[in-house]
Amino acid sequence: MPFLLDQTRASSSSSGSSSPSVAGNRYYFKSLSFLRRSPAPSSPINQPTTPETELPFPFPPPPSPPSPSPTVDRRRKLKRKGSMPFRQRMARHFGDSLSPEKAYLSYYDVLLTVEDIKSLKNDWLTDNNIAFWEEYLERETLPRYPQARIILLRPSMTFLLMKEPDMKQIMNALPDFTKVSHVFLPINDARSVTVAEGGTHWSLLLVSILDGVAFHYDSLGGANFHEAQFAARRMGEIIKRPMRFINLEDSPQQSNGSDCGVFVCLLMRHLLVKRLLSANAREKVSMSMGGKVVDSNGGRKEMMRIIESLRKEGERRRSRSASPFTSKTPPRIE
Repeated sequence: MPFLLDQTRASSSSSGSSSPSVAGNRYYFKSLSFLRRSPAPSSPINQPTTPETELPFPFPPPPSPPSPSPTVDRRRKLKRKGSMPFRQRMARHFGDSLSPEKAYLSYYDVLLTVEDIKSLKNDWLTDNNIAFWEEYLERETLPRYPQARIILLRPSMTFLLMKEPDMKQIMNALPDFTKVSHVFLPINDARSVTVAEGGTHWSLLLVSILDGVAFHYDSLGGANFHEAQFAARRMGEIIKRPMRFINLEDSPQQSNGSDCGVFVCLLMRHLLVKRLLSANAREKVSMSMGGKVVDSNGGRKEMMRIIESLRKEGERRRSRSASPFTSKTPPRIE
């Protein structure tokens, strides 16, 4: 049965001639018919069912509208020479556990470093931070829905999709989308292929392959509009069908210059768990996030709690190993 996705205050531009059937400002989709009819069970990643106006975090009252002056996401804070903290200087000198490059947690295909953990606490999220969150959702949430056909594309694969000119190389590297219904893509505005961890802003693109529609959620106005539109067009080329691009102008907005990655992670989980996986076959589902307020600080703390819990479990497993080389490896979950 078709599904109704309410789209409010959305602006759209089409990269092809075909589009979902439209009645007023409502888009009818068919790509959720494979989902279970029962709501998702309660878990650390999937909280008990809440009203649609709430995200799975305790949200504060909506803040006053942000200042119209532009905000710029900065990945790193500028540092003057000689301003490096004493503990960091000592860590760099002796190569101890405080070294930014030192591995902190190995979680299946993602290796988090000390630098990644520092960024997660109060800075611009790294590629590894977002890749870990996607890996965690895939390992802890998606297995409960064996019929779900949803892919969480890693930041590195999204970057390849947008920067590699050879379409054959892209298709060889990306997953097979033949039987996939939806794809989540973290969008970054990095332009140089030679700069690691480049770019200044993250946003989220949700592609419905069966319906040929891509929804863009940007916490900084339209900062990544063109990047997301281009990614949607490339996805259309890969699946060989036109892709309609919808920029959701009512997406929750960040109030500082470093929370864009946290917004991507929290919106990704909410859209995955509360909108796609929890939908019933005859239910009307709105993909708009208008009116939502994201508690980015609470999101950072929850992600840190998850990582610390996994790290402790990895340390317990490592302590039970008889291998003399195991003690030199980071806590591992696989």
